[in-house]
Amino acid sequence: MRKTVLITGATRGIGRAVANLLADDWHILVGGTTPDGVAKVAAELPSAEPFVADLTSEEATRDAAQRITHLDAIVHSAGIVGHGTSEAHTREQWRRMFEINVIAVSHLTALLLPHLREAQGQIVVINSKGGFTAGPGGGMYSASKHALRAWTDVLRQEERGRIRVTSIHPGRTDTDMQREQQSAEGREGYDGERVLAVNSVASAVKFALDATPDASVETLTVYPARW
Repeated sequence: MRKTVLITGATRGIGRAVANLLADDWHILVGGTTPDGVAKVAAELPSAEPFVADLTSEEATRDAAQRITHLDAIVHSAGIVGHGTSEAHTREQWRRMFEINVIAVSHLTALLLPHLREAQGQIVVINSKGGFTAGPGGGMYSASKHALRAWTDVLRQEERGRIRVTSIHPGRTDTDMQREQQSAEGREGYDGERVLAVNSVASAVKFALDATPDASVETLTVYPARW
């Protein structure tokens, strides 16, 4: 019998790569915000169903979570990136960054903890290199990823012995989001050899999920070999 995994942000980028890599062995709950986009991905997988929700909405998240009756794992892949100086950031930008990258992750997880505890399941959080470091122009994004790492570390301690919690920190990865980010940073050209392939990050997720029950993969960093 297939185990069930919810993957947020599963219609593009890393989330889509994770869904494809797990598809042979898992039943996939395809997380996304648009019904058509989610349905398209679900139809291309051997065992999948939609999980459509605007995770910035408390009500929508709760309604979607209530439709889940069993869950073995969740992979938090949905997130946003931002670039700009500390002087330029607005309160609204700060709120949106933390709402999507931190609060939505925490809220959805809290709603699903009973199912995950029952299954002695797993939580995998896709963080970032920005969860450890920060540079000019990346203060808002890195602050959200530092907060996400702190929350993940605490959750791991709180749920130890019941749920295994993994934090994965990729470096720059070949996604549409990364191209937008490099453009915002004013970088000329795009060198695909200096970024990770999405499948490299997806393989790290699979490694954590495939760990035997006696092992907890707690923190993984995956950086481009030529960064």
